[in-house]
Amino acid sequence: MKTLRLLRAIALFAFLATLPCVYGAQPPSAVYPQQQGYVDAHGVLIYYVEFGQGPPLMVVHGGPGADHTYFLPWLLPLARTHRLVFIDERGSGQSERLQDLTQYTVENMVEDVEAVRQALGLGKMSLLGHSYGGVLAQAYALKYQQHLSHLILNSTFPSTRQMNEVLAHEKAQMPPDKLKRLDELEQAGLFGKGAPWEHGSYSSEYETLAWGWGYFPFLYGARPDASYTPASGAPTDWALYREMWGSDGEFVIDGNLRSVEYVDRLHTIHVPTLVLVGDHDECAPLLSREMHEKIAGSQLVILPNAGHMNFVDQPELWLKAVDGFLNSGSAE
Repeated sequence: MKTLRLLRAIALFAFLATLPCVYGAQPPSAVYPQQQGYVDAHGVLIYYVEFGQGPPLMVVHGGPGADHTYFLPWLLPLARTHRLVFIDERGSGQSERLQDLTQYTVENMVEDVEAVRQALGLGKMSLLGHSYGGVLAQAYALKYQQHLSHLILNSTFPSTRQMNEVLAHEKAQMPPDKLKRLDELEQAGLFGKGAPWEHGSYSSEYETLAWGWGYFPFLYGARPDASYTPASGAPTDWALYREMWGSDGEFVIDGNLRSVEYVDRLHTIHVPTLVLVGDHDECAPLLSREMHEKIAGSQLVILPNAGHMNFVDQPELWLKAVDGFLNSGSAE
């Protein structure tokens, strides 16, 4: 008899557990454990961190030479619906540095992305690239689009030649006295100056002129980051930056990124694609419009009162566009 009562009690408890929460009771909080590690990508150790639940979404950062941390905490809400995978590209953040600087190329970084995808068993994944990361995402899609479910190109460019024209236009908008001094510093050469420990990077004066007076108007809109300083733009590895961007200043790309000319190939991308940009983005909206026109069926979202860091400026609108696109295949 006692056994029968016990079985009835267990059955009642199991039934009650299936009922919706009432009287203010809350469901248990979701927990998203974080995993981090390294993938050996053809002899280069690539750092990754992942968390979240759902289909995989890999995020690649800008720079070149930044790292994944500038996306956080802004992209955290995507973890509720996606397995987020952030990487630090070769030579950046916590990934391995290389002595052979010629190995810092977009093409090699494409293979790093593919190696991480395979090593983590991501299968078909979504790929989001911001700024230079958007260049990398385009290059990956042009070679490996069969491994993509969605592609998001955020504040990026498909042509270095066109981007150099944009940069020249932005430079010309600097206050005349600041522009004059910036030109003087560039003409004198930007590296090998000052104390020995300063030889490999920009001087603080040039950082203030270029990343402050020059870039800041195109970085933020509605919500400028109060903690921003011009030095925030510094790469995590200057050797990589000079190899890829160049050594002649912020307003001309003359490193190996000169090879980035994808406009005539974008029509071959048939993955669902979202092109996202701020209305006064450093990577001007006209570049995003061109990518949208070339990629059939793509969606274009221009965020109002937003610059290059549009996920900081307009976080709700940014998340709505990205989450809506990933969950429905289109953006509102």
